[in-house]
Amino acid sequence: MAIALQDIWQHLQRQLFPTLVEEVGELGDKDRQFIQVVSLLPWGGFMSRYEGCGIGCPPHERTWLLHSFIAKEVYQFSNREALYDSIQARPTLRRLCGWERLQDVPSLSTFCRAFAQFAEDELPQKIHEALVKLHCGPKLVGHISHDATAIPVPERPPLPEPNAPSSAPATRRKVGRPKKGQEPPPAPPTRLQLQPGRSLAENLSDLPRACDIGAKKGSKGHMEYWRGYKLHLSTIDGDIPVSAILTSASTHDSQVAIPLLQMSAQRITGLYDLMDSAYDAEAIHTYARSLGHVPLIEPVQRGDWIPLDPAERQRFGERSASERVNGRLKEFFGGRTVRVRGPAKVMCHLMFGVLAITALSLWQRLC
Repeated sequence: MAIALQDIWQHLQRQLFPTLVEEVGELGDKDRQFIQVVSLLPWGGFMSRYEGCGIGCPPHERTWLLHSFIAKEVYQFSNREALYDSIQARPTLRRLCGWERLQDVPSLSTFCRAFAQFAEDELPQKIHEALVKLHCGPKLVGHISHDATAIPVPERPPLPEPNAPSSAPATRRKVGRPKKGQEPPPAPPTRLQLQPGRSLAENLSDLPRACDIGAKKGSKGHMEYWRGYKLHLSTIDGDIPVSAILTSASTHDSQVAIPLLQMSAQRITGLYDLMDSAYDAEAIHTYARSLGHVPLIEPVQRGDWIPLDPAERQRFGERSASERVNGRLKEFFGGRTVRVRGPAKVMCHLMFGVLAITALSLWQRLC
């Protein structure tokens, strides 16, 4: 991994940056960050299906549009309209994205259609997976931190269908205690009990994704509410996000722990799983151990609880990587400026920011 990144870095410093300065003029910090991200992402194998799509569409136009959506997060444009206006007004940005002339830039509606297509195909998720496997897969990872963050969106939760069939069982159990000598019917298994025996695809399909209302206790002990979604991230040492799952805002963190463990195990090899008290469930402990990991989970203070010992507490401090990535995503890479609706488009928007964070964190480790 280090040799491959070093070669790319030397190519950027010795050849690409000087050539671009001669072609487009002096480059700012954001310009260099954008070039670093674009040069590292392995999207070549994913773009062939988009060549020549649409009436009169140039063969590589979707690649330039993909560049522009990465630029939106790196340059911190609040929406697609601001991105479109900047591409038209700033020749350097326009040429870095791929368009040589102003008349080559497609219309804003083309940007919207391309974004919807990328969201439907889960293109940024696929590129992120390939990037993680390429540069982090061959290495042994010390700590994997799992956490979730609220994603407010300007979207209304869907209304229940008036003629929707009831989810109640056909034979309802009688209210009250069972008769003497009669055993109560067994409770159906919970999602957390079913997840260890399912595949990743089955677990992901079972998670709720519709917009709804979420609630959590803030740092000052007060309840905080938001309308939208919840993004679950797995982050390794070096503040590199390796897995991401989007769910409804009301989904409890523990419901997504095992799918995150499954997704991360397919991409990297880790040693310790670090989670807060929301993940303190025996099924999560057991599944992490089955992967060969050591789970370090903040215990819930109930009954005869046993706190983490000093050595575990010191190692648990590495979990701050997930908090830094969540904060960085919200402050600098679009986590607070979600202007799209629907789980597919919201996830696509967020994953462009996650892609930028992943690439820049890889470069930061090299430098």
